[in-house]
Amino acid sequence: MIRLGVAGHLGYDGLSGVLATLQRLAPSLGLTLSYEESIKDLAGDGAQLIVPGEVDAMLTLGGDGTLLRAARIVEEHPVPILGINLGRLGFLTCCPAEALEDALSRLAKQAYVVEPRMTLDARVLDVEGTERASWRALNDVVIHKGGFARVVTMWVQANGETVAHYAADGIVIATPTGSTAYNLSAGGPVVFPTLETLILTPVSAHTLALRPLVLPPTSEITVRVEDGPHELLVTVDGQVGATFALGETLVVRRSPHPVPIVRFPESSFFATMREKLQWGGLLERDERTRC
Repeated sequence: MIRLGVAGHLGYDGLSGVLATLQRLAPSLGLTLSYEESIKDLAGDGAQLIVPGEVDAMLTLGGDGTLLRAARIVEEHPVPILGINLGRLGFLTCCPAEALEDALSRLAKQAYVVEPRMTLDARVLDVEGTERASWRALNDVVIHKGGFARVVTMWVQANGETVAHYAADGIVIATPTGSTAYNLSAGGPVVFPTLETLILTPVSAHTLALRPLVLPPTSEITVRVEDGPHELLVTVDGQVGATFALGETLVVRRSPHPVPIVRFPESSFFATMREKLQWGGLLERDERTRC
């Protein structure tokens, strides 16, 4: 039996129908199911809550945000995560909802590839140097403003050496997996997701001399805000975070705990790029060429 934890997003149409299909297929595939709290009631009477140390794999029903949340649910007990996309983009997910039955069958047979994805450990130190908050990120760690139209001046170091003084609206510290998320919107590079690097991208930098920077995985990045709004925000994977004040320090380094993402052998990163992000921008011409 495979103990399968299920995470889902209530905002997606058809979630209840997908859960019903999952429950119908589970016995014949040797799957026992448990659910995150937000969808437990939708799963029906007798549904069990996920116990992080008691699942062998995770199934996510939603988009990338659901997969990121599932990674946090089991972060102390990393298990393979299979993402089923119920939305539009779903860059981290593996398959659309109509492929659920095939995906579950392959999961049960262990006919899949696991890609270990690098994660980040992030800590906020107060003015006394005491840690007051910590997280693990699969996509990114971001310092940004609230509703203030003011430039933030930041002192950024890597392994104790000054990288630059940044004047920008914020800064994104991303993993290769997160390179296609906020980092991409901020003008950062796309990095192949199984590489191990840290990507440092300013948000709306106020000088042309500042460009995104790719650093080795051994780098420890520290960020201190020198000027700007008195209260900023640190956001992790776009979902959790804390306030960040002048005089505090953000410390980010590679985590020793990667997240295992399920992929099937026929899928590829570049095919996903072409489909989800219109990578290359010449799909119509290429289609005509093949006719």
